[in-house]
Amino acid sequence: MAPSGPVLQERVWAGADLLRSWGLQPVVMPHVRDVHPEFGYLAGTDEDRAGDLTAAWCDPSVAAVFCARGGYGAQRTAELLDWDAIRAAGPKVFVGFSDVTALHEAFAVRAGFATLHGPMTGTVAFLKDGPTQESLRATLFAPESVRVLAPPAARPLVPGRAHGVTLGGCLALLAAEAGVRGARGSAAGGLLFLEDTGEEPYRLDRMLTQLLRSGWLAGVAGVALGTWEGCGAHPAVRATLLDRLGGLGVPLVEHFGFGHGPTSLTVPLGVPATLDAGAGTLTLDGPALL
Repeated sequence: MAPSGPVLQERVWAGADLLRSWGLQPVVMPHVRDVHPEFGYLAGTDEDRAGDLTAAWCDPSVAAVFCARGGYGAQRTAELLDWDAIRAAGPKVFVGFSDVTALHEAFAVRAGFATLHGPMTGTVAFLKDGPTQESLRATLFAPESVRVLAPPAARPLVPGRAHGVTLGGCLALLAAEAGVRGARGSAAGGLLFLEDTGEEPYRLDRMLTQLLRSGWLAGVAGVALGTWEGCGAHPAVRATLLDRLGGLGVPLVEHFGFGHGPTSLTVPLGVPATLDAGAGTLTLDGPALL
């Protein structure tokens, strides 16, 4: 389904074909190919997008909900979901990232469900990149095999180990959620995963400063940084992130391999784990999927 922006039709079918090759039986929701009649950046009306997600979640024959792409619109969708029905239906697999961060947060706070920060089925990374596909496939079909995430490029900015519950996603969406009624009040006790795309260092600074000033980052246990595609030269990005986050006094690791990059690791959210910044690893307490 498409909770945010419109999806190219050929990518809808290509993503479905890839899922079918894994032995799954993909169902394309009715409005996944819609475009809003007035606002072309939305995949149909808010009501239709929310209706697709609620219907998929509450259908007992559906085991997993895959988002086709991000863009913008998930926040508008979140407010129209039938949360009573979703909670009654219980947890199931939910996969997406970028704008879908708003829904990861909503499922965590409003329903208490764990989700997967992973590739979306209508994106180039999912359709073309083998390691991206394999990370998600292993998480779905062999979760015991991916209890330790160890991206080879990971390196510590602040060494140390921390235990907590994973959360996070796209920095811009987390900043936009801060202070919203019903949203997460703070990241206290959590292992925070952050990434973004197309945001210059001064914008990253502004969003992180907002989270710092609001107290949202107070008590966070550790931070893992993903990709920062289109955010400028990485030394400038690194300096900004270290300046804003280094003072938290918690383990901080960069290049953790999730987000908008050409290859994207699937990261379970809402699960207890240990982050070892020095070793560049995240060790889940148990399999992400039971």
